[in-house]
Amino acid sequence: MAEADDKKALEGIVEMTERSVEERIRDFGEILQDIESVDDKMRRLWKEIYENAIADRQNSYVMFTKLVKMTGDKSSEHAVHGKGIATYIERMQRANDQLVKLAELIADAKKKDETLNPDELFEQIKKRH
Repeated sequence: MAEADDKKALEGIVEMTERSVEERIRDFGEILQDIESVDDKMRRLWKEIYENAIADRQNSYVMFTKLVKMTGDKSSEHAVHGKGIATYIERMQRANDQLVKLAELIADAKKKDETLNPDELFEQIKKRH
């Protein structure tokens, strides 16, 4: 009976994807490597921001699902844990907001790469050799 209640409580929850955090971070690092106009310090900072946002979102999701399982359809449990559930949803939203802002910064950096003139490109090549 308890297992059926758990399944019922989780029916409306959107599941996290199967991709591991490590895969996501690796893929993100590859995206950053393709942007020539960003220095290594900025890449490391952006990667750290990404890692933290992904970890925060995933950890909040885990705790959120645990609380949802605990509360089920019981109004007394929801009264006790409702604020906690809302807090985890807010944390996931803040992590999503960080990811959106980071995506905007990366898009701007990619635009800058696309608009480099030949003289700037030559100067960047000279600096690397």
